[in-house]
Amino acid sequence: MKNLQEMSDEELALAYIDGNNRAFDLLLSRNQTKLFSYIMFVVHDHDIADDLFQETFIKVITKLQQRKYVTSGKFSAWCMRIAHNIIMDWYREQRSKNIIEPTEENDLSNMSGKNIQSGSIENDYVNTQVMSDVKKMMNLLPPTQREVVFMRYYQQLSFKEIAEMTNVSINTSLGRMRYAILNMRRMAKDNNITLEML
Repeated sequence: MKNLQEMSDEELALAYIDGNNRAFDLLLSRNQTKLFSYIMFVVHDHDIADDLFQETFIKVITKLQQRKYVTSGKFSAWCMRIAHNIIMDWYREQRSKNIIEPTEENDLSNMSGKNIQSGSIENDYVNTQVMSDVKKMMNLLPPTQREVVFMRYYQQLSFKEIAEMTNVSINTSLGRMRYAILNMRRMAKDNNITLEML
């Protein structure tokens, strides 16, 4: 029998279904950061994100206990789909048309000019400014476009995975990405912003 640490997330989920509670603890520790980051990116409020995160994992536990999990895909993608549905339900309850309130900051700390290419101090300054401009423009995108940009570039999900998690077709996901890029280009042009890394 495999050690829990050697098991994939999918195997751990099945072990939990069969009664191994330690398997779930490991699943939670492996997936909580990525899942919370996604929720936080969408709602932009730590307390709300915390509540939605807890609700997500309660639903994950419930579905596992009801044996509604099948290993046809990645466990993390299954969790993200549950989180997406909970976020959408929460927004419907708020009766708000805007899923994401634009804020001054958009945490994209995992993507900085220095990580992309190092060079002179001037290059670093220009690249930092470009990333700052990108963050500001992302805050102005419609919610569905921001979501697909985040999932694609910051969580490295395929368009198929994005489509499954957001309950839309692959073409819709691709369309949202296309419109996000067009909108950002238009914003850059309208404000004479150069989005070119050095």
